[in-house]
Amino acid sequence: MKSLSNEDVYAKLLERLEISIIRLNKIGENLRYEAEHFQKKYGLQFARMNTLHCESIEKLVESSVRTGSTPSMRESRYYAGGVYPLIKTDNLRENAIVGEFTDCLTKQGYDKLKRAHLRPNDIIVTIIGATHNIIGRSALVRSNILPATINQNIALIRPNQNKIKPEYLVTYLNSRYGRMCLEYLSRQSNQVNLNCREVENVMVPIFSLEFQKRIVNTVHEAYDKIDDSENFYRKAEDFLLSALGLIDFTPSKEQISVRGFKEITQSGRIDAEYYQPVYDRLINKIRSKGASIVEKECDVYDLNYTPEKERTYKYIELSNIGRYGEINSCTTGLGSKLPTRARRIVHTGNIVVSSVEGSLERCALITEEYEGALCSTGFYVIDSKNINSETLLVLFKSAPIQALLKQRCTGTILTAFGRAELNSIPIPNIDKKVQERIKNYITESFTQRKKVITFWGLPNMQLKWPLSRAKKQQ
Repeated sequence: MKSLSNEDVYAKLLERLEISIIRLNKIGENLRYEAEHFQKKYGLQFARMNTLHCESIEKLVESSVRTGSTPSMRESRYYAGGVYPLIKTDNLRENAIVGEFTDCLTKQGYDKLKRAHLRPNDIIVTIIGATHNIIGRSALVRSNILPATINQNIALIRPNQNKIKPEYLVTYLNSRYGRMCLEYLSRQSNQVNLNCREVENVMVPIFSLEFQKRIVNTVHEAYDKIDDSENFYRKAEDFLLSALGLIDFTPSKEQISVRGFKEITQSGRIDAEYYQPVYDRLINKIRSKGASIVEKECDVYDLNYTPEKERTYKYIELSNIGRYGEINSCTTGLGSKLPTRARRIVHTGNIVVSSVEGSLERCALITEEYEGALCSTGFYVIDSKNINSETLLVLFKSAPIQALLKQRCTGTILTAFGRAELNSIPIPNIDKKVQERIKNYITESFTQRKKVITFWGLPNMQLKWPLSRAKKQQ
């Protein structure tokens, strides 16, 4: 057998490995030595960009890129009764600010972060996260979430609208090309991170005003569809609560509840919060028009499923659930690589209900695209033979049922409700005609949201053409 020369061995090795040879004088003033920073894909990216007229973000903004911060959690005056959203990493997705805000600031807390107060058409970007997938998610700030501010894991970009359209800039940052620029500049230690100066160094191709306006128009059409989707969901919720006589429900102002020892023994609860009169009034109101309980009305699937090691699954966790019952994204991976909490399998038409206090509103309808996906054991998976899935979704996300779920949460560090507590939740009898109308509202809500995905794809397609054309001009 012929032996290979050293040169042949080296050549064979190069066929299987990606190697970049960089001179020391080309490393630059930032002294980046990690191999990931010098991957060939970045060289190809910048070769394309060099054929276009580009400007750094630093030259396209009204003021320097900055971050927010988190006021001390020990100071109740910054949080107690707060109404000003503090936007964090979990709230920021590509082109969207989503979910419930787990922290809201008082006026005093909000004023403490004055330099990071958001304005319409600002752009916010995640700059610290566990993985590269989290870094560089960008969204345009709309007036419907204001007043609001950001924490230290998010950067604020305030575009100079005389130089660049904010809608165009956020579309570029969320595109394959913008995300790659942000990824290139990021560094990984315990977490992946960027700093504000690195964000300012991102190069942006500058196209004609006419081209940018095409992007602007498409982006606003997408926002119109988002608004339509949310409005249909609200109609469904209002219609359900109205049909149940709960839309104008006002809680009792009583502060004292007297209970017998036998009742306390049966419930196993000795905490005063559990016996607040508001819960009695809610339960009595729901039962007044006829009601059953979850145990009799619904099927609850809480048995663990063991993933096949070599099979690829979609995995849904709390952070993937949107505000209106939709699933915004998921993780895809082999069964052997998924977290140990990925142990619930879901099917089309199921409803997933979060069991963890602080995330109880994270309920979602499983659509066809997530058939056979896995979800976290932090969810209960339910459906019903008598209540359609859309109505069940709206019911579990409604304020009355959310309040009763919260009542049943127990624990110290991590409070949650168990299967027995879920089973005891009262489920009102809902007329079939009411259910059908709710189903139509939710179906339309989801249809409008699917159109949003199409509209967000259009700006990226429009961007792709001139950027890919640059490759041919090299």
